[in-house]
Amino acid sequence: MEVGIIYAVIGAVFAGVLGGFGSTIGMRTAGVKAAGVIGEKPHLFGKVMIMTALPGSQTVYGLLVAIMIISKLDTGLTLTSGLELFLAGLIVGLSGLLSGIFQGQVAAGGVGAIAKDESVGGGAIILAALIETSAIFGLLIGIMLWAAV
Repeated sequence: MEVGIIYAVIGAVFAGVLGGFGSTIGMRTAGVKAAGVIGEKPHLFGKVMIMTALPGSQTVYGLLVAIMIISKLDTGLTLTSGLELFLAGLIVGLSGLLSGIFQGQVAAGGVGAIAKDESVGGGAIILAALIETSAIFGLLIGIMLWAAV
């Protein structure tokens, strides 16, 4: 197996796994808070479920880039191309990991705010969605690196 392919595969793994870890940790953080809220106020389930689901998009970004990287494996990758794909996966994975964790923390705060005042749901979603921009920028960098190969 060529060294470029090995680096590309490792990059695909980083993109998928780290993005998934970030989403899982973020959704767990918000979900724990949401479970406590619906125990007291079950009618808020729909609103707090949205907050809990927000960090899940990082998994999608990581999976997308992992699939994109895998699509290049049969093209006879050079070492340089393999390293570019490795970096694409690493950037998407790390941005997904960190933004997923932090978005979950902000979403958990939003769940608490919704529990106190239901009318703040839209603002809570916007605050949590702001963290998403870091993952989107990582995704864009990953796509640009992928396209350069």
